[in-house]
Amino acid sequence: MGTITTNDLRNGSKIMLDGEPCTVVDNQFVRPGKGQAFSKTKVLYLLTGRTVEKTFKSGESIETADVVDTDMDYIYNDGEFWYFMDPNTFEQVSADVNAVGDAQYYLIEQDKCQVTLWDGRPIDVTPPNFVVLEVTDTDPGLRGDTSSGGSKPATMHTGAVVKVPLFVNIGDKLKVDTRNGEYVSRA
Repeated sequence: MGTITTNDLRNGSKIMLDGEPCTVVDNQFVRPGKGQAFSKTKVLYLLTGRTVEKTFKSGESIETADVVDTDMDYIYNDGEFWYFMDPNTFEQVSADVNAVGDAQYYLIEQDKCQVTLWDGRPIDVTPPNFVVLEVTDTDPGLRGDTSSGGSKPATMHTGAVVKVPLFVNIGDKLKVDTRNGEYVSRA
């Protein structure tokens, strides 16, 4: 692990605080009229998802986190863990519900995901930006409705609930944006 100073601190920097890997969400350099300059940061703890504000003195050394983002294929879920495989080395890792979070609703077997590893252990999973999901439950469609005519909730085969246009029926395949969980189009 290396160190950086507050001058090198940027949004997205991975640092260690209280023995946990964190990412800098917001960083502002403050030079007050009187006294020493400082960096006012908002930090996200990657293991717990907790966000805190932290102030660092100008020039202070900060330990960097040994975190690696890697592209992996999602393989399957055994009910307790989600399994991912590195397509180059065929090495497999398992992630628990804390690491997967809401991404579990958008994971489809054989899709490429970005897995964040810390000491070889997955701590965060990011699904592809767009996935195709099948509708398993929704209210019946109404004839004549268009995409701008309103919306209704629909449950997908992965368990995700997405607001969809009124013309969508059970069995339809839909393109969904995983970043905000919104309907994009029919697939």
